[in-house]
Amino acid sequence: MRALLVVNPAATTTSARTRDVLIHALASEMKLEAVTTEYRGHAKDLGRQAAESKDIELIVALGGDGTVNEVVNGLLHHGPDPDRLPRLAVVPGGSTNVFARALGLPNEPVEATGALLDALREDRERTVGLGIAAGTPGTEDEAVPSRWFTFCAGFGFDAGVIGRVEQQRERGKRSTHALYLRQAVRQFLDEPRRRHGVITMERAGEDPVTDLVMSIVCNTSPWTYLGNRPVYASPKASFETGLDVLGLSRMSTAAVARYATQLLTSSPERGPHGKHAFSLHDLTDFTLHSKVPLPLQMDGDHLGLRTSVTFTGVRRALRVIV
Repeated sequence: MRALLVVNPAATTTSARTRDVLIHALASEMKLEAVTTEYRGHAKDLGRQAAESKDIELIVALGGDGTVNEVVNGLLHHGPDPDRLPRLAVVPGGSTNVFARALGLPNEPVEATGALLDALREDRERTVGLGIAAGTPGTEDEAVPSRWFTFCAGFGFDAGVIGRVEQQRERGKRSTHALYLRQAVRQFLDEPRRRHGVITMERAGEDPVTDLVMSIVCNTSPWTYLGNRPVYASPKASFETGLDVLGLSRMSTAAVARYATQLLTSSPERGPHGKHAFSLHDLTDFTLHSKVPLPLQMDGDHLGLRTSVTFTGVRRALRVIV
């Protein structure tokens, strides 16, 4: 088997020595080419090259969710074709690794590499559904390029938090749960529209849902992790179904305290609920509009401000090693 290993040297939980050990372990089982990313978007370029090659059967992403997202977008540049495209394998190297953990992989990179090698020997794989977001036709964002996401997207508050965290990381701060918590508090205090939302959700044949303060789009569950604690924004979300949506129409101090507690105590059976919480399961197509530009994130990557985003859930998009 010929495989391409995409290595993010900035992965927060792997040292250079650990990465060398992982590379040697993988190379012992396959014809491996390892490439270290050198710029933002490099992993996407490598994924596209693998998709367009004639002989690469497997692409392995060693890094966090951002690296995985880039590789996936490269692989699917010409659209999904799971029977033809190389399979994807993930070795977690980031601070959270939601996609890898949602697939059931160990969060420790050496253990995950062992699990990956076992899966390859036993030919274990699954075909997963993914989400894609694009600029909405007829709006000022219609020319924005489409982008795939593996586990979640957010429009509004949570994307604003991620944007603040990225700013802090650019200043040298480490990505920790405490950093996210501090930036969430600051985002809440600075949020001018937390009592009266500006987001409208539209679906064909259904009445629009208006005045949402934030919306979280989930392709799987859990939505994220706090250390070893899984957080379920949309407990029914699955790689085998369409997309799930959680929306909040109010974020007063009392409402935030209530929904934050519900998220921290969420389970596969129940996520956030209540008067100002709105949730839908297994959607294929819908659009989120905003009266003002709001931040957008996908797979934990801040993508700037948007006024309208159209989401599509694509079943059977990509084969992954499990």
